[in-house]
Amino acid sequence: MGQDYYAILTLTKSAGDADIKKAYRKLSLKFHPDKNQETGTLEKFKRVAEAYDVLSDCKKKAVYDQFGEEGLKCGVPEGSGQTGAFTHGYTFHGDANKVFKEFFGGDNPFNEFYDGVDGDLSMGFGGLYGRGRKKQDASIERDLVLSLEEVYHGCTKKMKISRRVMNEDGHTSSERDKILTITVKKGWKEGTRITFPKEGDQGPNNVPADIVFIVRDKAHPRFKRNGNDLIFTAKVLLGKALTGCSVEIPTLDGRLLNIPINDIVSPGYQKVVPGEGMPLSSADTKQKGNLIIQFDIEFPKQLTPEKKQLIKEALF
Repeated sequence: MGQDYYAILTLTKSAGDADIKKAYRKLSLKFHPDKNQETGTLEKFKRVAEAYDVLSDCKKKAVYDQFGEEGLKCGVPEGSGQTGAFTHGYTFHGDANKVFKEFFGGDNPFNEFYDGVDGDLSMGFGGLYGRGRKKQDASIERDLVLSLEEVYHGCTKKMKISRRVMNEDGHTSSERDKILTITVKKGWKEGTRITFPKEGDQGPNNVPADIVFIVRDKAHPRFKRNGNDLIFTAKVLLGKALTGCSVEIPTLDGRLLNIPINDIVSPGYQKVVPGEGMPLSSADTKQKGNLIIQFDIEFPKQLTPEKKQLIKEALF
């Protein structure tokens, strides 16, 4: 009994051209001697190549479907068969690597499809024909807006994404939601990038894109952030700016600081309070940046003659 080329490719006689190519792609990669060193796989690799060589050629396939392997290899009557002439019998050239290279393209096509990231063989551009390795889509970037309190204390954020996921048939996809969990560390600076590899849309001929969340500071009613430092603007009356005062500042962790200002508050003057800024994410979480107090001096809108005279006597 002759070889069953359809069975070798795990197909039935109803298989079409696309099915034949898909089956050869799968089995040739599975039994290629560069990947599979088990006993007998080389022979399987050759049988798969011969089966594909026959079934991918419409003339050979037609003869094989009608007369089987014996008719294919021994020849069959030409035309009506009354002339006594026979077709030339088919003989497989025996070079399975030649079939493999012609199918995938290139002088060393096997290496072309080796994915060094996960160790799997994968097909890319060209679908069933397998011309080139899969390319990854460009990263998808999204803002992760955080309040200063969230960055100060650290928190957990759950982000819902919608993406296309391949169905079990390997050809169609559907849109599904997924929750990604981000553990926000204390002191993360604006611009910090959190990457979720390959969480983008799936497709038959692509590697899903990475999804990247980028930390952005949410506007705060009291503070601005500059790196690890917090900046607070205090409004003081001109008289207190000249004679001294104290500034009360509610902190991000619920305390109330009372900072004495004994210097003359001149334009551009700043008061630095060490260790009352944001936690340092790259160091011991007990370390913090500074609190920088800037001043907005409020001048009186008008003065009585008596007050003007007193000021002149005090300053001039």
